[in-house]
Order: sequence, then C-alpha cells, then structure tokens
Amino acid sequence: MTSLYQSELTELPLLNRGKVRDLYAAGDDHLLIVTSDRISAFDVVLPQPIPGKGEVLNRLSRFWLERTADLVANHLANRPVEDFVTDPEQRRTLGDRALVVRRLKPLPIEAIARGYLIGSGWKDYQTSGAVSGIALPSGLRQADRLPEPIFTPSTKADVGAHDENIDFDGAVARIGGAVAEQVRDLTLRIYQQSAAYALERGIIIADTKFEFGLDDTGRLHLIDEVLTPDSSRFWPVDQYQPGSSPPSFDKQFVRDYLETLGWDKTAPGPDLPETIIEQTAARYAEAERCLTGP
Repeated sequence: MTSLYQSELTELPLLNRGKVRDLYAAGDDHLLIVTSDRISAFDVVLPQPIPGKGEVLNRLSRFWLERTADLVANHLANRPVEDFVTDPEQRRTLGDRALVVRRLKPLPIEAIARGYLIGSGWKDYQTSGAVSGIALPSGLRQADRLPEPIFTPSTKADVGAHDENIDFDGAVARIGGAVAEQVRDLTLRIYQQSAAYALERGIIIADTKFEFGLDDTGRLHLIDEVLTPDSSRFWPVDQYQPGSSPPSFDKQFVRDYLETLGWDKTAPGPDLPETIIEQTAARYAEAERCLTGP
C-alpha cells in the first residue's frame, strides 16, 4: 500500500494544505480533497505518516456522508476522480484517498457533539462543573456517559494553532442565531443516529466534530471529514470502563504515547517508533472494519 505524506498533483491548482487534507481546485464548481497519511497531535503535524490512514479516513467519511444523507445535505459530488486527475501514475499514488466535492462556503466554527465526559470537556468540568457553558450534574467521573449529548462548538484554527472552545453565544456571534441553531440541532441528530449504529457494531463514539458549509442559496451542507478516527473518539464497547480514559481506536493512542515524552507540544513534533506507527495503523483499520464490514 502506497504511503502518501504529501500530494503533488500537477494537473490541479493547490488551494490549501491542512494538517491532514490537501485541497485542490477541480474546475469552477468542484474541489478535490486528498486525505493524506499525515497524522497530527496537539495541532502539530508529526514527521512520519501512518501508512493507509488516508484511505481509511476517506472511505469512512464517504460511508458516513452517504449514511446521513437523509438528515442533511452534504458536499459529495457525483464526479469521479478520473474526471480531473488523468495521469495514471498520479491516480495510482492517490489510491482511495481522493474525493470530488462541491464548492461551498465553510462556516468558521467546528460543531462538536459530546456524549461522554472526556478530553477538554473533562478538564473544563473539573474546573467549573460545566462544558462550553453547559452545566452538568455534580459527581461525574472521567469518561462517564452524559445524561444527554451536548453541543460544544469551537473555533477553527490554522495549522500549528489551537482550536478554542466557545459557548453557544460565541457560535451565534460568528455565524448568526438561525444558522447556529440549525447547526446545533443537526450536529446532535447526526451524532445520536450514528452513535446508536456504531454501538451495535461494538464502538462507542464518545465525541466527534463536524464541519458545515453553505451553498449559494444559504442551504446548510455537511462537509469535510465525518465520524473518522481523526475527528472522533472511538472506544471499544467491551473495554469501556468509566473513571479513566478508555483505550481507543483513534489517534488518542498516539497522543498518549507523546504524553510520555516530555514534549512541549510545539513544532517540530517528535519521531514515532515503528511499533507505534504499526499499532496506530492497525487501530484505524480495525475501526473501519467494525463500522463498515459485514
């Protein structure tokens, strides 16, 4: 399997290189998203790729976009990659990492749904008893399931910068009240439906982040990656135990390793041992198998 750290498509103009995804112009109305094998942690892109990771993320995003199409429109376009990348060698290098989507105007927030108390939500709760201004019952433990899922938006940071949690009023200030309410309601509906499906497949989706965009008519669309191990916390049901951070199928495995190094979480990131790379790749592949396999 080809490992792709950085795509260089000579046939299309590069618009943006993110932490993981490279964005190319594909005519006036479409974009080509290439999901690389890069991995980021604490908003720093690490030096080595995780082989096959980009293909897993791309296939999972496509799977969830198709599965949630009854709830919200999305950016998928009915155009094959071959319409825009004609060079056989470049198509071979891309593998199954590329997706053609419609051009939309992204909203300047990330829409986060939390069903369990973990990560920055757990840290905020310990300090204030609330997450993004939402008061929670006292006495909750790390990784406890919340009484009901909550919407906790954040800002969208550039590569190397950190996202910042905001409350609902902060989202309203950035995108307007009507759109913020629609984003909140859709985020929770998508999360609840998808989490119920994943639970039947042996995976707890503890939290996840979505991105939305608008078309020329102002209609909301689900965009970017959806319910992948990069944008979500996936816990195996049979290993879930509240009171500590459960083992995961996602890149939390890499974060946990990096936390043992004394790294200051600024670029450049440290090299990953081969064993960590191999185990991370295996966890991504297992998440895909559980969610989409027979």
